[in-house]
Amino acid sequence: MAAADAYVYHPRDGHGLAHDPFNSIVGPRPIGWISSVDAQGRRNLAPYSFFNAFNYTPPIVGFASTGWKDTIANVQATGVFCWNLATRELAQAMNMTSAPAAPGQDEFELAGLTPVASTLIAAPRVLESPVNFECRVTQSFQLTTAAGEAVETWMTFGEVVAVHIDRRLIRPDHVYDAPAGRPILRWGGRGDYVAVDPAAMFEIFRPTKADIPPAD
Repeated sequence: MAAADAYVYHPRDGHGLAHDPFNSIVGPRPIGWISSVDAQGRRNLAPYSFFNAFNYTPPIVGFASTGWKDTIANVQATGVFCWNLATRELAQAMNMTSAPAAPGQDEFELAGLTPVASTLIAAPRVLESPVNFECRVTQSFQLTTAAGEAVETWMTFGEVVAVHIDRRLIRPDHVYDAPAGRPILRWGGRGDYVAVDPAAMFEIFRPTKADIPPAD
């Protein structure tokens, strides 16, 4: 594409489009469906569209909250949270937990979901979700701009200390069957999501040194 054909904008000046394309370009993204408790043990459950995995050993996941919310207050107070896999069957319930509920209102009850005790942390898991990560907070901090100015977004990383997988998602060859869980991902827009379709999957293996042509 020639440079003249590119649509160029500087985020500080606005994008000039009907909807900010940033979170559609960086997508689809796994949903950070985060359950937590406050210091009094009151439950909270909320989805975050900026979520992903960041390390293998130990496994570390992270999510960002635009604005100070109950989840951030909870994880900073207790040092724990649980991630729950959002699936196609749970899409409506997941969406309900994004409602602007009053502080202290239980989103598990609001969405008709079942809280179940975790094994190592105080935050509950979503029973209906086929995969849960129990996490201990490693870092939780406010983001800044390149100029060092504070941004109204908080980033939280957590080490996964326990993993729960519905046995129906473990294949006979002892491999986790990711598509069978029918996970959904956030794809920007006002309410765009995508479900994983096994027919869209393909494999590409990382090249080895033998695949690198000799230097001239």
